[in-house]
Amino acid sequence: MTWIGFETKGKRQMWTRFKRSAREILTLVCSIIAVSFLGLAGANAGDTSLPQSTGFLFWTPAQQEVGYRNIEKIFPTRVIARGTDTSPLLEVGSSFDVHYTFNGRTMDTQAFMDANRVSGLLVVKDGKIVLERYGLGRKSADRWTSFSVAKSVTSTLVGAAIKDGAITGLDAEVTAYLPELKGTAYDGVRVKDLITMRSGVKWNEDYADPKSDVNRFAAEPVPKNSENPVEAYMARLPRAHTPGTVFNYNTGETDLAGILVARATHKHLADYLSEKIWSRIGTEQDAVWILDGQGEELGGCCISMALRDYARFGLFFMEGGRVGGEDILPQGWVAAACSKQTATDFGPLGYGYFWWIHPDACEAIGVFGQSILMVPKEHLLIVTNSAWPEADADRFYIAHDAYIAAVRAALHKAGE
Repeated sequence: MTWIGFETKGKRQMWTRFKRSAREILTLVCSIIAVSFLGLAGANAGDTSLPQSTGFLFWTPAQQEVGYRNIEKIFPTRVIARGTDTSPLLEVGSSFDVHYTFNGRTMDTQAFMDANRVSGLLVVKDGKIVLERYGLGRKSADRWTSFSVAKSVTSTLVGAAIKDGAITGLDAEVTAYLPELKGTAYDGVRVKDLITMRSGVKWNEDYADPKSDVNRFAAEPVPKNSENPVEAYMARLPRAHTPGTVFNYNTGETDLAGILVARATHKHLADYLSEKIWSRIGTEQDAVWILDGQGEELGGCCISMALRDYARFGLFFMEGGRVGGEDILPQGWVAAACSKQTATDFGPLGYGYFWWIHPDACEAIGVFGQSILMVPKEHLLIVTNSAWPEADADRFYIAHDAYIAAVRAALHKAGE
């Protein structure tokens, strides 16, 4: 049994390079949030037990443990309301654990969680919980922020809006819903181009360059008029490639996708998520979605959910996006979203609809150790929430990979 199909040292090195690049991309979302709230009064004003919003990227480990599960007390958020009924997740009666060797050390689940500062770990096999653990003082009812796992939720809402007819389809032009972008490089860009990072719009995601778009975009002032600052910045960008031809990760476009859904449905993202999915899949907690400086959800970041609700969303998606026999997403959406829609610079690794695509798995990734990993052929879902002391250190990802490989191997052996 190998992790995500990578068997050789060369492939492992390639995967490590991919992880590093992907994490650098994802980290920027945190910067955008930090800048968005500079000068705003935090929701925790006067509460010295909570970390301050302006230090979001640089919270100490102790601050992370408290802050990540109390986001709504620190930042403005909008509630994603649950429904009246909770869908139970069945538990396997026998105790499951893994024992494996990593860096010359014998490891089990607790050792992995301690080393990787994991606050929540859930393994669901064939629809049943085989392992559920909590750490860092977190309880089962506590929510935890998703960071960029939210991107995959936003693309799912694009699918729901298409199914509802609010968006006419993947080939619909972005400017049909965001007319402020007419006459810009977004002319001719389709919804599909947007959610696969192939808009063709010129974008520099060099974090070391203070003049790059990703750094200037994060510091964009809020206009005095009603114009959205994301749209205002994106409208000034030139075209670099024909739309739909070249993959180029563009952080700004993840928020642009969220704006598009909100405009098309005439609803806040949190309300639309509640209506279409959250209130219908048996979630046990309301979730909350962090808001930008204009009071709108960030399409690219930060939904706080209970651990089992992360799993419920993942199961909803992995099982085809259906609720009670009703299709919430267009026919074939899940298969397409979790297929390599575009190549990247990392060999077999690809990109779907705001999902990262492995040879045999599909993953939503957030910095500081957040993940929903789906392996459909194995009917396996693994959710990880963490508070890594660094947003994107290789050693934590490598340790995470080793643990996932051990889980898959143990489940495979148990099923033989």
